[in-house]
Amino acid sequence: MISGALQIAGLLLGGLGMTGTFAVTAMPQWRVSAFIENNIIVFETIWEGLWMHCVRQANIRMQCKVYDSVLALSPDLQASRGLMCAGSVLSFLAFLVATVGMKCTRCRQSSWPTKGYILLAAGLLFILSGTTALVPICWVANTIIRDFYNPVVNVAQKRELGEALYLGWVAAFCLLAAGAIFCCFCRCCEKTRSYNYSVPPHQLPLNQHLHRTTESAYSKSQYV
Repeated sequence: MISGALQIAGLLLGGLGMTGTFAVTAMPQWRVSAFIENNIIVFETIWEGLWMHCVRQANIRMQCKVYDSVLALSPDLQASRGLMCAGSVLSFLAFLVATVGMKCTRCRQSSWPTKGYILLAAGLLFILSGTTALVPICWVANTIIRDFYNPVVNVAQKRELGEALYLGWVAAFCLLAAGAIFCCFCRCCEKTRSYNYSVPPHQLPLNQHLHRTTESAYSKSQYV
C-alpha cells in the first residue's frame, strides 16, 4: 500500500514537472520590463521569451513577434532554448519509463526486479531533466539581476524576473523530487528482496540430514 502510494506520488510530481517544463519553454515571460522610474503611468509592458517577444500597451491587445534569427538573442537565451528543449524531451521520456515501471502496470514477461530497475532509470532521467531545466533558469535569472544593478546599463534596457522563471523553479523542483522518490523506492526494494531471498544457514544441512535418515530407514526395511 505504501509502495503504491509512493509510486503514484512520484508519478504525479513527475507529470507536474513535465507539464511545467513544457509551459516554461513556450512562455514569453522570461524577461519583463522593469518600472523603476518616477513616472507611475505605464504605457507598455515588454515580455521577452525563448521564441518571441511581446509588447502589451495600455487598453490595446498584446502583440507578439517571433525572433527573426537565433543570433538576435543574447547568449544566455540561446543556450536556454537548447537546454529547455532537452529538458522537456528528457522529462517526457522519464514519465513514459516511470509509467511502464509502475507496480499497477502489467507487461509481458516482466518481473518485479525488472520493474525496480525500470523505476531506477526513470528516477535518474527525472533528476537529469530537472537539472537540465534548472541550469538555464538560474543562468537567465542571474543575468537579469546582474544587469538590473549595473549602473552602466540603460534604464530602458533593464528587466525583471518573469513568471516563467518562477514556474520553472517549481517545475524543476517537482522533477528532482520525483527522481529522488523513484531512486529511493528502488533502493528500498533491493533491500527487501535481499532479505526475502536469503536462505538460513541451518536449512540446507537440516534437509540433507532428513534425507539421509529417510534413506537409512528405507534400507533397513528392505533387509528385514
